[in-house]
Amino acid sequence: MGAPVPRTLAALAGLLLAALLTACTTMATTPEAPPLEGTAWVLSSLPGRTLLASEPATLNFEGGRVQGSDGCNRYSAPFSTKGSALEILPRGVSTQMACAPEVMRQAEAFMAALQSAKSFRLSDGALQLLGADGAVLATLEAQSRILAGTQWRVTGINNGKGAVISVLSGSAVDIAFDHEGRASGSAGCNRFTAGYDSDGSKLRFLAPGATRKMCATEGVMAQEQQFLTALESVTAMRIEGNRLEMRRADGALAVSAQRAGRR
Repeated sequence: MGAPVPRTLAALAGLLLAALLTACTTMATTPEAPPLEGTAWVLSSLPGRTLLASEPATLNFEGGRVQGSDGCNRYSAPFSTKGSALEILPRGVSTQMACAPEVMRQAEAFMAALQSAKSFRLSDGALQLLGADGAVLATLEAQSRILAGTQWRVTGINNGKGAVISVLSGSAVDIAFDHEGRASGSAGCNRFTAGYDSDGSKLRFLAPGATRKMCATEGVMAQEQQFLTALESVTAMRIEGNRLEMRRADGALAVSAQRAGRR
């Protein structure tokens, strides 16, 4: 039988074991950076630039891709994260619409920030994209997904024949959502009201009704009926920047709209 271990050595070994266990526990419980997948953001600042009061730049993390608007064109690209490290890969796609020079310059600066980002930081509800040296390249605020208290100008309507058509020139279709679960506005000729129920990305309208005035402008009455029918088919919605998309259960676009009030 071996010689007994001196008490001082036993005590030291106990302290060392306790320290190791504490370190392991601390390492195991250190929280990782919150995942970005499924989040949506709106650009709030670019260092050295005053943002234009035009279509806001947006950034959505969805299905392993970043997508949104740079303020002029739509873009999409793969992304990956590991902890707080972020990489937005250059194998992206983008529309090629031309915009005013100042809008294009801001869009290019935003896209350069995305492609230069090496990590991210979430602070007070904001997302900061950081460069290799830790400098802030862009700051974005969380995209609001609340309909209550918002107003929208309808830009597209599903005509029920497999196409989304623009609102007729000279007519206006709009919709406002109050805080009591009622939606109301102009269907193009008549005023309409409808109950609405929203929960996250889910949305449905309850029994839309309208006044019965007749309008002589060609096509307006047919457009109005298409709009009210499209509302009844809505099951989901998505807000991105100043745009609202309302979709059917099959994923088809039912109604698209542009924000009429403040963001």
